[in-house]
This record gives sequence, C-alpha cells and structure tokens, in this order.
Amino acid sequence: MVSSSVSGEPRKVTIHDVARSAGVSRQTVSRALNDKDEIDGSTKQRVLDAARALGYRPSRFARGLVRQDTTTIGLVIPDLLNPFFTEVAAAALEAARARGWHVVVYDTADRAEEERGTLQVISSQVDAVVGYFSCPEDELQLFTRGMPVVLIGREHHTARFSSIRIDGEEGVRAAVAHLVAAGHTRIGMLDHHGRVDPSIRREWFTTAAVSHGIDADVVVGADQSADGGGAALRALLYAHPDVTAVFTFNDIIAIGVLREARRLGRSVPQDLAVIGFDGLQLGALVEPPLASVALDTRKLGALAIEQVARLLTGANPLADDELVVRAELRLGGSA
Repeated sequence: MVSSSVSGEPRKVTIHDVARSAGVSRQTVSRALNDKDEIDGSTKQRVLDAARALGYRPSRFARGLVRQDTTTIGLVIPDLLNPFFTEVAAAALEAARARGWHVVVYDTADRAEEERGTLQVISSQVDAVVGYFSCPEDELQLFTRGMPVVLIGREHHTARFSSIRIDGEEGVRAAVAHLVAAGHTRIGMLDHHGRVDPSIRREWFTTAAVSHGIDADVVVGADQSADGGGAALRALLYAHPDVTAVFTFNDIIAIGVLREARRLGRSVPQDLAVIGFDGLQLGALVEPPLASVALDTRKLGALAIEQVARLLTGANPLADDELVVRAELRLGGSA
C-alpha cells in the first residue's frame, strides 16, 4: 500500500506511518521488525500486522540505524539557569546514559513560542519526549505524533500521556506547622509571579495556614530568581511589616530573601524565618543553610526515563500512583 502526497504523487510508506497505525513509537517499530527480545509479543505482532497492511519495507539505511539500536530522547526544560531544572536534567541524563541512550536537551526559556518551536523541531528527531510543557494537551499531541510523552510536574488528562506528579502537600503542611510551633503567627508567602492562577504550592500553603488559624492571604508574587525574591520580600514587608516568617515558591526565591533580609538588617531566623521549596543542593551552601520542602530530583529524572523505557518497549507502564515524587520538610538554619 502506498500513501498519496499533497501533490497527488504516490508517497512511500514510512516507519512513522507504521508507528501511527500500530499506536507505538518509531523505536518500537524498529525493534519489532528486527525481532528484538525486549519487546512485548502482542505489541510486536500488532506492529508486524500494521507493516504488512501498509506494505511497509524498511530501507537499507533504516535497517542499519536499527541495528545500532540507538534511542534518542528529547528532554525539554523551561529554564536551565534555574538550578532545580538543571538537577532534574542531570538525573534524567544519568538514567538515560545507563541505558546507552542519547539525550538532546532543549531549553524553552519558559516561553510558549519557544516551546512550540522546540516541539516542531524534535518531532522528527527523537523517539520519545520527556519534560515540562505549558501548552494544551491537544496541541502537544499534534506535535508529538504518537511518540511516547512523559510530562514532569504536570497532571495529564488524557490516556495519551504519562505524568510524573509532584506531591508537596504534606511537606508544606509540615513547614507551616514547624513555623507555628516556633511562635510565628504572621506568615507570608512569595508565590510564582508568572502564573495567572495561584500555584498549587500556594493552595497547599493556604490549606495548611487555615488549619492553624493563620491568615493565608499574606501573599506577594515573585519572579523565579534571587533578585525576584529580594524584590518580593521588600514588597511583602512594606504591605505586612509584622511578618516574621516567609514560605517561598522555590529555593531560588528563598535565597534571594536571605540576601535581602541581610541587606535590610534582619537576622535569619531570629527576625525572619525562611523556608523554600525544592531542596536544591545550593541551599546547603548559603548562610544560614536553607530550610526547604525538598524533592528528590534524582527520582524525578529516573522515573521519567523508566516510564519512557516501558512505553518504548510495549511493557506495562508504571501506574499513576507509582509516578509520584513526594516532598518532605528538610530543616536548616534559616527556620
């Protein structure tokens, strides 16, 4: 069977056509056609049936690539200048390297247009996509064309995708409880300034604050940078001078708070307690060491690569409840 091109001329059936027909990745088609042992038997048969129905015949060049058995993953990161994303990327690279895979890292600069451009580029260059995306799922599905996609830090709403979910609710609850036990009754939060709606971390903070009878509306937006944290702290203390403790959207903002508190002559934690979110290694190097609701970034990266491996080979994917990384309070000298 031969497909028709836009010009009306016959178009040769490609491996991507077989992948779409069988509902698998290009790499899975390659492995099925080359009788690799690691692919599930029923998946292999589905691929063979689709190839036969479409009349697909791999070229000599394609067969040579298949025998090298290389897998290339596209890793999409919103901001490599943010150490949190750098740590997640390093963990994913380590897990992929252990499998002999190639990883191409893309930085979208946290901009929607860069994200779309990245998706257009990688759709024909990789076997699977992992990372952070802000675009709607139908748009993401259009660009990725049947490839395995694993989202990090974002809920998925269709069966087409997998997600590594971050659950920090108990960690934030523990952070607020720690501050209340230390005698703080006026606790502020510096949330992510770039979001239209309150972040999920603010929702966790609000729930925890209300449970202790603390005003949950002492919130100021902050850019995700140390400078953003310093500017947001000034705005917070101007509006609420009685604040004695701050919880921040992430550790980079919190590090900016530590620097600005020192500039304002406020001692941490005596005058101002500070707790971040992420658990960056960098937090242990500042003075005082940063308290944080900490995530295991190595687990984030490893889970994403493990799920991709299962999707590529047709094995049973990890269930949603196995794709959760929970954050826990890690105390430091700042609180």
